[in-house]
Amino acid sequence: MIYNIYFSPTGSTQKVTSFLANQINTCTDVDLSLPKNNFSINIGKDDFCIVGVPSFGGRVPDIAIKRLSQLKGHQTPVLAVVTYGNRAYEDTLLELKETLEQQGFICIAAIACVAEHSIMHQFAKGRPNQDDLNEMAGFMEEVKKRLKKQAISVYVPGNNPYKEYHVIPLHPKASSTCHQCGLCARRCPVQAIPLDNPQEIMKGQCISCMRCVHICPQQARKCSSIKIKMASQKLQKQCMVKKENEFF
Repeated sequence: MIYNIYFSPTGSTQKVTSFLANQINTCTDVDLSLPKNNFSINIGKDDFCIVGVPSFGGRVPDIAIKRLSQLKGHQTPVLAVVTYGNRAYEDTLLELKETLEQQGFICIAAIACVAEHSIMHQFAKGRPNQDDLNEMAGFMEEVKKRLKKQAISVYVPGNNPYKEYHVIPLHPKASSTCHQCGLCARRCPVQAIPLDNPQEIMKGQCISCMRCVHICPQQARKCSSIKIKMASQKLQKQCMVKKENEFF
């Protein structure tokens, strides 16, 4: 069986992992960004997993680590996938690999894929595009070859101890166009929006994943335009050069 496992608040990571999984066969989806607590799954040695997460400040989102730690592999081969918004993924790929291998998986290959930034959309806008997906298909041909051989752990870049993670202080707020439908509250991965008052947000719980902004049918949730502009200026130099996808 093939498992397509992803933490994907705004859909970019899911787009990549689903495309990769479909290069092999139909798969079972496991959405780690759903607001629930039980993701306990036993996955056998003869199965194959694709596991994808976005890079948040060069790290795997903490909530994704907690949910990945509920999975149980049995020397199960896995493809680790990290998406990032054209700045850098730093220790994310190594942290993902080491988390999975602690849970009984063997990381036989890994991909770092550029995707449109979830907050500052001008960075890597429109990616992954068709050229990126064509490249991903080529990567998967190599993965298929690896699956026919003995599972051996692959090297990926990064440092352990991992870099210190700093939360982005961007918390979306509801505007006057909010209809209080509650969709954002029901779909928030960390339940940072009260169901009984979806116009509010609990800043201490919010991880700035932007799911509420992405799914709002009224486009009523937004971040401070001034803060986004300041953050964009800070990242402009690092993000102005087009990054390439990487395969290990």
